Amino acid sequence: MKTILTLVLASSLAGFAAACATSENTNSVPAANTASAPKTAAKDDVPPSVHAVFPDAQSITKDHKDLTPAQIAASQKEAGAKPPDTDHHAYLAFATSGGARKQIGAASEVSANGKHVVIAYESRNGLPYIKEVRADGVAQAYLDQFKGKSHDDKYQIGQDLKAQGVDDATSKAIASAIHVDIMTMQTLYGAADKH
Repeated sequence: MKTILTLVLASSLAGFAAACATSENTNSVPAANTASAPKTAAKDDVPPSVHAVFPDAQSITKDHKDLTPAQIAASQKEAGAKPPDTDHHAYLAFATSGGARKQIGAASEVSANGKHVVIAYESRNGLPYIKEVRADGVAQAYLDQFKGKSHDDKYQIGQDLKAQGVDDATSKAIASAIHVDIMTMQTLYGAADKH
């Protein structure tokens, strides 16, 4: 366990990738495909809303990535909107099971039409999929429609998603923000996309 922890905190991408590869957890978001390393978040650096989506996590690592102009352009092309900032933060959740430290998921936060939204991700074959979405004051029936979606899915209100009692502006803003974020997660953490 000490070796795995050291690898996760190492500054090289190879060290982080090796740590994730040894986790043997198929439900984790894979290591980033950029050269910056994750930073272990101090307790105060992880919002309570992120802790809430990972109640079984023994530690949560805050990972900071800067998006390149090419990554921003790709996200804008695919999602129809660009990321709100070049600075992206993801929170990687870990737990120890059977003596091994394993990644149990990842989360990010977005803001849409005045709503704070937390998106929890799981990995399927190295690609991020939405596990859960939470937002105070937003109908859970609306948020549940995002479960299981990937960056390849559609996020159009009235076509692929229903407003489910959420006002039109808020429902469209949340759908767009989630789509941009999952495109960003795919770009930064996803395996090579084959389609």
